[in-house]
Amino acid sequence: MSKSGSLLLRKIVIFFLLTFLTSLHAGDWLNLKGTHFIVFFKENKEFAKEVLRKAEYYYRRIALDLGYERYSNFWLWDKRVKIFIYPNRSLFVKSTHQPVWSKGMADYQKKAIVSFYGSKKFLTTILPHEITHLIFRDYVGFKSNIPLWIDEGIAQWEEEGKREFVKKIMKILLYEGKLISLKELTETDIRSINDEEKVHIYYLEAVSLIDFIMKRFGAVKFVEFCRELRDGSPFLDALKVFYPQLDNPLTKLQDEWIKYIER
Repeated sequence: MSKSGSLLLRKIVIFFLLTFLTSLHAGDWLNLKGTHFIVFFKENKEFAKEVLRKAEYYYRRIALDLGYERYSNFWLWDKRVKIFIYPNRSLFVKSTHQPVWSKGMADYQKKAIVSFYGSKKFLTTILPHEITHLIFRDYVGFKSNIPLWIDEGIAQWEEEGKREFVKKIMKILLYEGKLISLKELTETDIRSINDEEKVHIYYLEAVSLIDFIMKRFGAVKFVEFCRELRDGSPFLDALKVFYPQLDNPLTKLQDEWIKYIER
């Protein structure tokens, strides 16, 4: 056989070998495709179906809740979010290096959400939470200097049952004098706080504030507020979307929010 013939044969063999290995690796995961999500799974197809159904439902609800429905067609075709469901917790922990108590995680840059079969809180809590983070960050970007309480407040606000739960707790915290001021809430990087009670209160307040803002001003104003943050406006300037006549909108927001808790 000539040199050129031998080289061609080797290329053909390598091509088929690579094709086989690729298909073998791809075969490790089955998948179900929706409009905005692709769910990858290895076992338990019925659970994967439920994950896909809930994901599409949450997508529509969250986009509507946040006033983003007119901006919500950015997760189509090759831009769909990938959801990976491992067969069990141990494989999930081993593959993702998450702590053993973790019920799911998200990679916001790669637009992927990961969990495991049987994680009930994943369907009602983690899935809507992470989808909200993705939708919010797709709109405002990752470079915006947005206070963390806004991001975390929105994500928790979309968890099933969280709004009602927080309403009850906030009155108790207010009565006990444990609330963190809005100024401190805005300036605090909660990731550096070791006080568990303070962290817990921080997240509860974040949900409560978002709930107040949505009910007081509505989704259209909220989108306008987020647009200001996305475009680089300082937080206090962006707040003037809600209180255009005030020099210190932060104080006004806190006062009205406290009255909302007291009701």
